[in-house]
Amino acid sequence: MIYRFRVILNSDDEVFRDIEIQSSASFEDFNNVILQSFGFDGSEMASFYTSNEQWEQLLEIAQFDMGESDEPVITMGDTYLENIVSKDDRNLVYVYDFLLMWTFIIELADIAEEESGMTYPNVMYSHGEVPFEPKEPEFISENLDGDPFDDEYDDDEFGMDADDYESLDFDENWN
Repeated sequence: MIYRFRVILNSDDEVFRDIEIQSSASFEDFNNVILQSFGFDGSEMASFYTSNEQWEQLLEIAQFDMGESDEPVITMGDTYLENIVSKDDRNLVYVYDFLLMWTFIIELADIAEEESGMTYPNVMYSHGEVPFEPKEPEFISENLDGDPFDDEYDDDEFGMDADDYESLDFDENWN
């Protein structure tokens, strides 16, 4: 089967690529076609993340096992698209260059039969130019009205005024 993905760069301008790739391809293969289609040289680290409908990063699919964790690491070369992506689990987040944080959202648009004579992977459509630098990450609070601590810390819950730190019995020279 062929997976058709739309890979969208997080950018102020509309920049995306529509990519066809075999469902049996590895995430390493997918990484390479994304890098080539957006014009990156591949000299920086990257990771894919499974994602939900709110584009939250869930399971990481790392480029390499850096040996920094006791937990098993899922790597791009050993993981195949068909084992992670499906009609129900169609969203991915891709991060390239963890210093600059080029971030992409990826959505499975279609699953199709392989066409004879076609070479895969295939960049079906390319839209927009990659900017010289990535978009600054935005951190948006869920509580946009008033004091962000109003809902989380209720004075009555603790039986004290939040400004009344003297009753907490801290030693002035605690450090």
